[in-house]
Amino acid sequence: MSHAINRLIEIMATLRTPITGCPWDLEQNFSSVSPYTLEEAYEVVDAIERNDMGDLREELGDLLLQVIFHARMAEEKNCFDFTDVVEAICEKLIRRHPHVFGEQEGLSSEAVLRQWDDIKAEEKRLKQKAQSSSLLDGVPLAFSALTRAVKLQRKASKVGFDWNNAQLVIDKVREETEEVAAELKTHELLPTPELEEEIGDLLFVIVNLARHVDVDPEQALRAANRKFERRFHYIEAGLKQQARSPAEATLAEMELLWLEAKKYEK
Repeated sequence: MSHAINRLIEIMATLRTPITGCPWDLEQNFSSVSPYTLEEAYEVVDAIERNDMGDLREELGDLLLQVIFHARMAEEKNCFDFTDVVEAICEKLIRRHPHVFGEQEGLSSEAVLRQWDDIKAEEKRLKQKAQSSSLLDGVPLAFSALTRAVKLQRKASKVGFDWNNAQLVIDKVREETEEVAAELKTHELLPTPELEEEIGDLLFVIVNLARHVDVDPEQALRAANRKFERRFHYIEAGLKQQARSPAEATLAEMELLWLEAKKYEK
């Protein structure tokens, strides 16, 4: 195992070697590589959702390469190297699992999660004790908007800034929907900054609804995307049998095929 990791580290070092290395790799920095890091993480999730183990192996390798890439750039700046990254996560895992590596025993899964959050909060408090900080600090901007909304809401919920039940959130969804509708009536030329704001409010409260009923909005939307693709592929296949394309069909014809697709899914 260590030989394989060392080989990957050496390959990345070769790619980043001035003059003899890869011109593209040499041009990169943390900011330019970060979009690829996020993309690879999503591709790992996609492989898991498709239950494709061959793809998962490959995508995990791509994600590991991103870690090696960032660590190499940090090493070049004399900040840290890959070994430091590994040692840091090892220490963190031991510190956050006292029920495994310490004397604590008999904790439930829920208690372990609460303990993890408490230890994480204490780590952050010690790190920021010399700085003024907000309860909402520590939610990365690089997260998808849906994921970031969930994490911001969870942090606020810990101090009681939250609705008590899902029904109250549904009422808020209706309210925000009405505000979007009112904005649409107000302006003839679209889009407007006001409409964007209202739609953002609506999306944010829908995420809140998902959180209240323990649904991951990111996963829910991914599933909805897959369903849309599946049904639209059915439309395309149906029209292809008629030697036509969607651009040549009417909305009513495509809607009929859409309803057929829904029927066959049940």
